[in-house]
Amino acid sequence: MAASIGMIVPPTNTVNEAEWRQMAPDLSFPLLRMPLHADADDAFFAELRVFLKEIVAEKPDVIAYACTASSMVLPLDRLPKFIEKESGVPGVATAPALVLAARALGLKKVAVATPYHDALNQHEKEFLEACGLQVLGIRGLGIGAGGAQEYVQIAKVAPEQVYAHCRAAWVPGADGMIISCTDFRALEAVPRLERELGVPVVSSNLATLWMALRAAGSGTRPRGFGRLLDELSG
Repeated sequence: MAASIGMIVPPTNTVNEAEWRQMAPDLSFPLLRMPLHADADDAFFAELRVFLKEIVAEKPDVIAYACTASSMVLPLDRLPKFIEKESGVPGVATAPALVLAARALGLKKVAVATPYHDALNQHEKEFLEACGLQVLGIRGLGIGAGGAQEYVQIAKVAPEQVYAHCRAAWVPGADGMIISCTDFRALEAVPRLERELGVPVVSSNLATLWMALRAAGSGTRPRGFGRLLDELSG
């Protein structure tokens, strides 16, 4: 039977599930939308506990908290362990998955492209560097600077604009690129960027699916979406 990956995503997210279905059409993805939290504080974990109790009723093989910004939690295994403890199901989360994917690909110095505003970019830079990655540059689109109501704009950025933004975010000397945000339509850009830059490129949705497949013990092996899944999904 095909694996089931339970997804908990922010209310405005429309890209994550679509990209996962494109990469792994044989899997099922029961989904819940949880309000976005600016910080992974006690209120965040209390609300997540409620959503975990609901999604576990769908009997998923693994549960993914699929939001980059809200999952920048240290230590790196804190959020996945919380998911597993509260649900009895293996858990993964996006920001930890990005770090683990970068490590698996041997990346040490990265360029980062995001749709975010400067304050959130700085938070991500500090998170990644606390996890041992040197951020040579981080470039955002400024979405969210005027408030959380702007986040709905992220999914509206066309794939060609995503590519152009990522290309502009590249920093010579980096040995890889991270494209952040599960609602950012980066899937088409990744293979193109890898060909042009000659380095691995990891997006939030690629990294989270990679971790979820491993945690679920799934035999699904998506191909053609970048080096992370092509080389390391076996």
